[in-house]
Amino acid sequence: MKAVAYYQSLPADHPEALQDIQLAAPTPGPHDLLVEVRAISVNPVDTKIRLGVKPENGAAKVLGWDATGIVKAVGSEVSLFQPGDRVFYAGAIDRAGANSELHLVDERIVGHMPNSLSFAEAAALPLTAITAWELLFERLQVAEGSTDQGQSLLIVGAAGGVGSILTQLARRLTGLTVIGTASRPETQAWVRELGAHHVIDHSKPLSEELARIGIGQVTHVASLTQTDQHYAQLIESLEPQGRLALIDDPLQPLDVMQLKRKSLSLHWELMFTRSLYQTEDMIEQHRLLERVSDLVDSGVIKTTLGEHFGTINAANLRRAHALLESGKAKGKIVLEGF
Repeated sequence: MKAVAYYQSLPADHPEALQDIQLAAPTPGPHDLLVEVRAISVNPVDTKIRLGVKPENGAAKVLGWDATGIVKAVGSEVSLFQPGDRVFYAGAIDRAGANSELHLVDERIVGHMPNSLSFAEAAALPLTAITAWELLFERLQVAEGSTDQGQSLLIVGAAGGVGSILTQLARRLTGLTVIGTASRPETQAWVRELGAHHVIDHSKPLSEELARIGIGQVTHVASLTQTDQHYAQLIESLEPQGRLALIDDPLQPLDVMQLKRKSLSLHWELMFTRSLYQTEDMIEQHRLLERVSDLVDSGVIKTTLGEHFGTINAANLRRAHALLESGKAKGKIVLEGF
């Protein structure tokens, strides 16, 4: 089968940073689906692993943690899906990625694809939707419905992949006042289109930007990028007893003692935790994706596809990685077909 992989960590513009290769077709385990991949999207985790994780024993390492496709075969203990089902999922970080014609994934972290979307449109959603959902409802413990009226959520990096879906979920499913950050006119317009009540510029001091729109402090913060650079401002911008959640990898250690005076709580979100540790509630990601699929089909939220980069091949994936590393991507980058 065709696949895209790397053998050594190289800059995205290097011709061998990602290569087109051939691999043997995999065989499903008891809980696995064998999926014929139709479309994928690219996430920062792809670039981080390409640059930071050396393949073992010179073997090819396949990236890709967002996919849509059609179930071709199922394992002996599969009960949620059958061959022919259209599915979408993010997969597991400790298994081979989905940048291949055929891919194995545990059924407990897979959802039925929205009927109203194409394979490419749906591929933009799984990893970011799971991350945003878990961050909002499980880490920050925001309640669905209007019970959080009077409370507020600051989303730092609202125009990116996770930010694009988090903005929609917070606006459509909660009573929070949603403030998104974006630094360029086109990304600011995108965040407004997604439903943010306010948009501020994260290239300026966040507390000053909040004051500019008449907001003193917020009750919740979702810091999706450059947390270490914004850390002091995030603390200043949070109300006493507020909640701070983050998903990125700060380059500098965070001093948690700075949170003490305000009794602020700090929460990490990594959507791969459930699959990495095979947690008892691993199936919650299946249920979550089923819910997201229903929300899409009912028109409550929409795909966050930003750019379509064409066929799934090494050259196009190198371009996608380079754009992500530039920090200028808007929404998700999707590739489709082999």
